[in-house]
Parts: sequence; structure tokens; C-alpha cells
Amino acid sequence: MPKKEEFIQAITAGYTFKGEAVQIGCAVLDGEVVPEAKVFLPLKTMNRHGLIAGATGTGKTKTLQMISEFLSDASVPVLLMDIKGDLSGIAALGAENDKVKDRYSKMQMNYTPALFSAELLSLTGKDGVKLRATVSEFGPVLLSKILDLNDTQGGVVALIFKYCDDNKLPLLDLKDFIKLLQYIGDEGKDEIEKLYGKISTTSTGTILRKVIELQQQGADIFFGEKSFEVDDLMRINDKGQGVINILRVMDIQDKPKLFSTFMLQMLAELYASSPEEGDMDKPKLILIIDEAHLIFQEASTVLIQQIETIIKLIRSKGIGIFFCTQNPMDIPAAVLGQLGMKIQHALRAFTAADRKTIKQTADNYPETAFYKTEDLITQLGIGEALITMLSEKGVPTPLAHTMLCSPRSRMDVLTQAEVDDINSHSKLVAKYAEDTDAESAYEILNAKLKEAAEKTEEMSETKKKEKEEPSTLEKIADNSIVKSIVRTAGNTIVRSLLGSLGLGGRSKKSWF
Repeated sequence: MPKKEEFIQAITAGYTFKGEAVQIGCAVLDGEVVPEAKVFLPLKTMNRHGLIAGATGTGKTKTLQMISEFLSDASVPVLLMDIKGDLSGIAALGAENDKVKDRYSKMQMNYTPALFSAELLSLTGKDGVKLRATVSEFGPVLLSKILDLNDTQGGVVALIFKYCDDNKLPLLDLKDFIKLLQYIGDEGKDEIEKLYGKISTTSTGTILRKVIELQQQGADIFFGEKSFEVDDLMRINDKGQGVINILRVMDIQDKPKLFSTFMLQMLAELYASSPEEGDMDKPKLILIIDEAHLIFQEASTVLIQQIETIIKLIRSKGIGIFFCTQNPMDIPAAVLGQLGMKIQHALRAFTAADRKTIKQTADNYPETAFYKTEDLITQLGIGEALITMLSEKGVPTPLAHTMLCSPRSRMDVLTQAEVDDINSHSKLVAKYAEDTDAESAYEILNAKLKEAAEKTEEMSETKKKEKEEPSTLEKIADNSIVKSIVRTAGNTIVRSLLGSLGLGGRSKKSWF
């Protein structure tokens, strides 16, 4: 059998699925596009997670934009992490140009511009729906892992949450948590030790420093009310399209701790609030994280283990996670091993370390008789990628050098006027816009301490007043008339006593 026919047969067999699937491109052999070798993406296995990797300028962002569009068409909501600010164009109509015409001509496909229902989200509340969560929603275990605390310090955090539960003290934002830390180490120390045992001031001091470190990365803007409800990510518009939620985080690129905190809380909340779904015909939500290395950049081993655990378990909830990064080695091996679909754009071999990375990357892909993978990774054109994914039976598909479809929406950013227009029509912007500062632990403890201080001051004043106010006896004794009477009586008594002892003096005058 000729090589080309054998290639077509292998790709067709490997990328034909029973369930719903979308064509994302055509396979390439010896540098030529083979239109008959169609590469499909099965929706049934999208909850098995994925990786989109490649050097800067190779087309990663457009690939995740294109995949998001196909998911939306299939009524699957998407959450996109827009780190660079170039994904908002998904809400605007695309346009055909010469490059797009040439690409679709080679694949023998038709290009139809489209726009998609999008919601703009923000951690800072600027130009989008403001995302927030309370400290209580994190819970002691997750908060301890984010702060990278040891077991002893984690126990103190658990004690704080227990004390707040027992005394109905809501933990909403970081100032509540800091106030509790200060309280148990000072004014409330005796009360806490009586109820729960002794607490080391060294532990509370360390925790406080860790919280302040988190604050330095801008965490105060994320903790608080009104908490974002994850169900609002899973909406379908009136046309049957899945809503594409674009989280614009361009302003926190230099705050990896804040980004990883948000991501972990979001994943934990999705996992906790979503019911078990088993194997679904298509996922109910897909998360696509651009510049995914930011999650792991300052993550501790414990935090990475937590992410790994959630990724393992969350797929049973019908939720898939895709990581987009320049180097696949940016993703910890334990997490990388959970990613069923891999889309590898070109890598550059400038140094010996780059060549080593390319070899390691090539070894992670299925063996193929049609390509020399290690060499091909450096030769891929823009908008081309090596692809393998899991079939509906959980078996990896053949490695395919693929020319990918172009996004049908705008491949550029929205103007500020367009952003404002989307936000002005958003029900979620209005729902989460208002900052609320309900009475919480900070206010309640301050009031309690103020009341105690006032009571102490009042008691002190009373004692002082009692001390300054003379008693009735003192008042009588201090009276001049009383003093005179007492003095006269005293003299008479003394004289009588002396006279009886024969010691009295003679009077100068005598009555006899």
C-alpha cells in the first residue's frame, strides 16, 4: 500500500469516534496537507484534560481560541484564563484574510466568520465581573496549604476556624483572619487556652507573616463578599451556545501567588459543588489556563499535590482542564501524566538545554512510522501542531502532524468601547458589582474589645472615685467642732488618770 494511503487509513481509523466530535484540522504528511486525513476532537473525552504547548508565536493562543469556539457551538461552557489580554476578540466577528483563505483552501474546508457569547471576568473588578471568595469558603486545610504552613501552624488555623464557628464569628476577608490571629495571641489568649489548649506565639507570628506576604500580592481584592457562584460559569445562551467566560488577568502577571490562590480555590469550589456525573457525552465545563506555569511558579510541594488530586478527581464531575504553556516541562510530571490530549506546537532549539527538552517532549508522544518526532517539533509552522488524544475507549490516537483550523472570531483584542458595551449588558456585572462589608469577625471582636475596655475603665473610675470620696466617719472626724470636743474629752481623761495615780500637778488656785 502506498505510504499516503496507509497514512490516510491510519489517521481516519484513529480519529473516527462514535460520539459527537468536531473537526479541528487536517493531517500533514511530508510537508503537504492531506485533506482526506481529517483530525477530529471527541467531546466525550474532553474531561480527560489536555496540554497545549509551544514556543512564543507558534499559534498556541489561537488554538485554544479555536477549541473554545467549537466547544461553545456544542453547548459546552468554557472558562478562559486570558493572561496576555488577546482572547477578548472571541466576542467579536472574525474576518477572512489571504492567510486564512490559503489555509482553508489547502484543507478543502469552508471558513465562516462568527462571534460568540462571552462574559468578561476580573479579579480586580476592572472591566468585568468581579470574582471574590470568603476566607470561610477556603476552609482551614486549603488555606493552610496556600500559606505553606506546617502541621503545627495548620492546627492553629484549624483552631481559629473552630473558634469562629463556636462563637458565630464570620471569616469573610483577610482583615478578619488577621484580627483573630492578633486576638488569640493577646487579649483572647486566656480564653483560647482555657477552651482549646496553649498556642505558641511563634506559630501565630509565622502565620501572620505568611498572610501579609499574600496581601503583598494583592490578595485583599480577592477575599470578601459577594462570593462568586461557580454555577454562573455553566450557562447556555438562548441560541444554545455555551457561554465563554474570559477571565482577564493581565494585571496580575507579576503576582503568581494570587493567581495560584484563585485557581486552587476555583478548582476546589467546582469540585465540591459539582455532583458526580460519570461518563458524559460531552463535558459540562472546560477550563483553559493560558500561561499555566504561573500556577506552579511559587507553588509548594503540598500545593502541587493538592492540584494533582483535584485534577484526578474533577473529571468525574464532567469538568476538563487544559493547560497552555511554552514548555511542557513547566507542568509538574504528576500533573502532566493526567493530561489525555496533547497539542504540541513548535519548540526552538537554541541551547543544549532546549535540545534536551525537545528530546524529552518527543519521548512523551506515541511512536509513529510517519514522522521523526524529535526533528519535526522544531520544523512545525505557525498554526501547525503535533496532536494525540484519548479515544472513547481511553486509547491514545495516532500522532498526527496537523494543520489547525483558524478561529472564526476576531483574532485581536476588543476595543475599550466594545468591552464597556459587553459589561453594560451583563447581568453578572450588576450582580457582583457591589462591595459588601457585612459585620464579621473583625467588627465583632473590635466591639467586644471596646466594650471590655470601657467596662475596665468604668470599674477603674469607680474605684478611684471611691478612694477619693471620704467616708461618713472621716467626714465627722474632720469636723472642727468634733475635733475640739474630742480634744477636750481626751485632756479630761488624761488628767483623771494622772490624778488617780497621784501624779497630777497642783492647781495654782485653791477653792479652800
